Amino acid sequence: QVQLVESGGGLVQTGGSLRLSCAASGRTLAMGWFRQVPGKEREFVAGMTWSGLSTNYADSVKGRFTISRDNARNTVSLQMNSLKPEDTAVYFCAAKSRGLIGTKSLAVGAQYDYWGQGTQVTVSS
Repeated sequence: QVQLVESGGGLVQTGGSLRLSCAASGRTLAMGWFRQVPGKEREFVAGMTWSGLSTNYADSVKGRFTISRDNARNTVSLQMNSLKPEDTAVYFCAAKSRGLIGTKSLAVGAQYDYWGQGTQVTVSS
């Protein structure tokens, strides 16, 4: 069982930056970030394999968000720059601890075994 704890959410103005972090209690093969707005389905934001060789980003965040991980600390971070009001959502950290995963599959929520509780990100206009 892997527990995930997110931190770093908050309120920021349009154009601002936030950095989310997620600490995992055990070894993971891949980690990712998803987000959800009330009334809508959870959507993929960014993902990365343990090696760091494969990363995947949603088109809506490419060039603005950067995912990174510290394997020694079992943490994954999401640096979010140039934030927009449409980035407002609850952001969830996810981890995969079994099996292989390809670059495209990083965007599939069902590929992940564990999920964090979520952290609110609000971007004011």
